[in-house]
Amino acid sequence: MTDLATTDVELQLEQHRTELTGYCYRMLGSGFEAEDAVQETMVRAWKAYDSFEGRSAFRSWLYSIATNVCLDMLRGRQRRAMPMDLGPSSPGDVTPGPPLVERAWVEPMPDSKLLPDHADPADVAIARDSIRVAFVAALQHLPPRQRAVLILREVLRWKASEVAELLDTTVVSVNSALQRARSTLADADLSANDAMDDEQEALLARYVDAFERFDIDSLVALLHHDATMSMPPYSLWLHGAGELGKWLRGGGRDCRGSRLRATMANGSPAFGQWRPSGPNGAFEPWCIHVLEISDGKIAAINYFVGAEHFPMFGFPAGLEP
Repeated sequence: MTDLATTDVELQLEQHRTELTGYCYRMLGSGFEAEDAVQETMVRAWKAYDSFEGRSAFRSWLYSIATNVCLDMLRGRQRRAMPMDLGPSSPGDVTPGPPLVERAWVEPMPDSKLLPDHADPADVAIARDSIRVAFVAALQHLPPRQRAVLILREVLRWKASEVAELLDTTVVSVNSALQRARSTLADADLSANDAMDDEQEALLARYVDAFERFDIDSLVALLHHDATMSMPPYSLWLHGAGELGKWLRGGGRDCRGSRLRATMANGSPAFGQWRPSGPNGAFEPWCIHVLEISDGKIAAINYFVGAEHFPMFGFPAGLEP
């Protein structure tokens, strides 16, 4: 290809990066792996572009490559999960135990990398609900090809015939896979977040204020009585606002004095948290909070612990006093 043609192909590829990242993230459950998968998709597409004969739409061709990349990455691998998938809840006065390996967990991902800037609001709403932590975790229960079918049919609204062509199978097989996938997800709690409005903004402001002051009573008052808390990479998870209060007064007491910065992750309100570090008053990156909100209160808090998440969100490695 000439330099001009190469530039044109690269621009075509980049136009699809965000939506492909969203697709690969739903498939893989990891932001880091999703970005790797998209980069591999771009490389394969660039190398094969001269042989692309336009027998399908360019976008469909890219999704076919991305699907094959994801299926290759998922082959023989244990599925990612959330702590709720691994066992019963714990009381708030226990210690978390040792962290499990990073590859065991669904990971957070900023909305800015998953949701297109210029899209129909209805499509954005569907996309936002389909990147929620609970939905992505539920997807990991599906075999990889069923996962691809459900995402392509239910989230991206492809026709059964289009999915069949992409997966080199029949419409009957696609419909059967979709039915089995729906059955598997039938018992999952996939309710959507409250829409962002002034009331939710006020709730989030109270959350930040209570957490930074470490006012446990005020924080607990913002939660549904049956709210849940998880803390990957630890298998510990809690059920009930009172248990979260116990945890923060005990095992979570080192979070006293933390600072929070707002972002959006997995279609939900989120915050980066920095904890006090050492005698000089600096703050170290600790975790990403991803909140689920329903009926005007917080229904779930997922604390994704680890400084490795912060670069993905464009957060600094530390905060000065």
